[in-house]
Amino acid sequence: MPACDFKPQPYKGPSRVEVEKIRREKLTPALLTYYKDPLLINQGHMQWLYDNEQRRYLDLFGGIVTVSVGHCHPKVNAALEEQSNLLWHTTNIYMHPKIHEYAEKLIAKMPPHLNTVYFVNSGSDANDLAMLMARMYTGRYDVMSFRNAYHGASPYLMGLTSLSTWRYQVPSGFGVHQTMNPDVYRGPWGGKNCRDSPIQTDRSCDCQPGQCNACDMYMEQLHDVIRHSMPKSGLAGFFAESIQGVGGTVQFPKGYLKKAFDLVREKGGVCISDEVQTGFGRTGDHFWGFEGHDIQPDIVTMAKGIGNGFPLAAVVTTKEIADTMKTSNALHFNTYGGNPLSCAVGSAVLDTIEEDGCQKVSKEIGTYLLEEFAKMKQQYPMIGDVRGKGLMIGIEMVDDAASRAPMKAEIIGNIWENAKDNGVLLGKGGLYSNVFRIKPPMCITKEDADFALAVFKNALEASI
Repeated sequence: MPACDFKPQPYKGPSRVEVEKIRREKLTPALLTYYKDPLLINQGHMQWLYDNEQRRYLDLFGGIVTVSVGHCHPKVNAALEEQSNLLWHTTNIYMHPKIHEYAEKLIAKMPPHLNTVYFVNSGSDANDLAMLMARMYTGRYDVMSFRNAYHGASPYLMGLTSLSTWRYQVPSGFGVHQTMNPDVYRGPWGGKNCRDSPIQTDRSCDCQPGQCNACDMYMEQLHDVIRHSMPKSGLAGFFAESIQGVGGTVQFPKGYLKKAFDLVREKGGVCISDEVQTGFGRTGDHFWGFEGHDIQPDIVTMAKGIGNGFPLAAVVTTKEIADTMKTSNALHFNTYGGNPLSCAVGSAVLDTIEEDGCQKVSKEIGTYLLEEFAKMKQQYPMIGDVRGKGLMIGIEMVDDAASRAPMKAEIIGNIWENAKDNGVLLGKGGLYSNVFRIKPPMCITKEDADFALAVFKNALEASI
C-alpha cells in the first residue's frame, strides 16, 4: 500500500456491536450495507478512508462518485469552517453574498446560453425540477430517457429511471417513454470503433472511417419509439447521461447523442444532460461530459461531485426556460437550495478542481488505469469489457466472453470482498451488478493506481 503521512484520530464512537444493533433496530430495514463484514468508517483523508481500527483503504468509489477533490480536503474544509462562523442559513427569501458569488462562478463554467441556475439538494431534486421545467416550457407532457438509465428513485423519477432494481409496485412513469439503450457492448449493435474511449469493445465492426452503423441502428430505434409512442403534438424533453453511471459506465456510439438531440428538438422537446456523475472534470477531456459529445443541452442537472460530499445540487438552464417558470406562476422554492454553507463549499470545490489540476489527474491517471485494465483483460477472459473516460471507469465481468453472460453474483462478490480485504474499495453497478465501478476522488496518484491494479489482479487470481 502506498505510504501516507496522515495519522487518523482514534475512534471514539459507539462500539461496533452497538452500531450494528442500532442499524438493525432503529434505521430503515432497507438500508444497504456493503460487504459481508461491513466497514465502520471513522475518518477520511483525500483518497483514503480509515475504519474504527485505523485500517486504511483506497477509496475507488468516492462515496458513490460524490467525493470529487478528496475526503476532507483542507481547502474545502477551510471554506466551510469560515462560513459556519459567519452565517449558516437564512433561505433565499433574504439576500446573502455566497449564493450570488457561487452562481457567477458556476455559470462561468457553462456554455454562454446556459446562464440561469437553480440550487437544490440532490441529484433527484435536480432531475425532478428539470422534468417540471421541460413540461412547463414546452406545454407538453411526454418525456423520454434510455433503458438502463438512472436519474433518481423518487416517485416522480421512478418512471424516468429504467432499471428494474429501482422500480417498485407503485404508480409511476406517466408520460415517460424509454428507447433502446445504445450499448455497443451488450446491445445488438456495436463494434471496435464505436466509443469515445481509450478502450474499445472487442466486437467486430465493419464501419468505414467517419461512419458508425451502430449509431444509425440505435437512432432508428429512437425514431421508432417516437413514431409509435409519442403524441403527434411532440414531446417535452429527453434525458441523457453523458456516460451512464448506475447502469454500469455505459458509453454510447460516437455521434449518437448529437443526432438524438437534433431529433428531439425537431419534435419540439428540450434536451436535458444529466451530469450528476460525469460533471466537474471527471471524464478528463472536458469539464462536462456533454462536451465530449459535441452537444449543447437546454438544461443541465448536476450533483454529487459539485459539493465533494456536501448536500448540494443544481439545475442550469437558459433564461428563456427559466422565464417560463416565472410567467407561468410555477413558483419553485427549495428551503436549503443555495444555503450559505453549501454555496461556500461549492465555490471552494470549483477553486480546488482548478488549483489542484483535478481534471488533468482524471485524464492522465484514468487513461493509465483504462489501458492497464485492458491489458489485464487479455489475460483474464472473465473481464468482458473495459470502458470509460477519465476517472469514470467500468469493468464488466462475465462468465463467458463469447455470450457475454453476466458473471455469477457469488464470484463477483468474492472478487469484491477480496479487494476490500486487501485495502481497495470498489463500487458495483449495472442491471446484473456485474460491473465494477471505479470513480475515485480526483486526487489519486499513479502509485495508488498501481496498488489498485495489483490488488484487483490478485482478487481475480483468488477467484479462479
